[in-house]
Amino acid sequence: MNKLEELVKKIRKFRDDRDWIQFHNPKNLAEAIIVEAGELLEKFLWLDLDQAKGLDGKKLNKLKEEVADIFIFLLYLCDVLKIDLVKEADKKISINDEKYPIAKAKGTAKKYTEL
Repeated sequence: MNKLEELVKKIRKFRDDRDWIQFHNPKNLAEAIIVEAGELLEKFLWLDLDQAKGLDGKKLNKLKEEVADIFIFLLYLCDVLKIDLVKEADKKISINDEKYPIAKAKGTAKKYTEL
């Protein structure tokens, strides 16, 4: 069992011990991801670029918690929908590789439709 599988097993147990699966439908989990992403974004509110890059101590620890919350809810969503997250991410990288060929995309933030 790899680390990701171990983590999924651990969060399932956490959820099931609390009888929370009743709340973990795809809609609620997608909403929870957005809420947590908003909390992540809030950690950067009013910071300039240097401050955002230089988070440390308490602020960095809070940021790490928000990143973990997003990841956990994403794992729950994938678990409920039977999505192999690693497989789908690998497929998406291949798709993006075609959409953003190095010769056209290197050094630019343009969307693939603008390249």
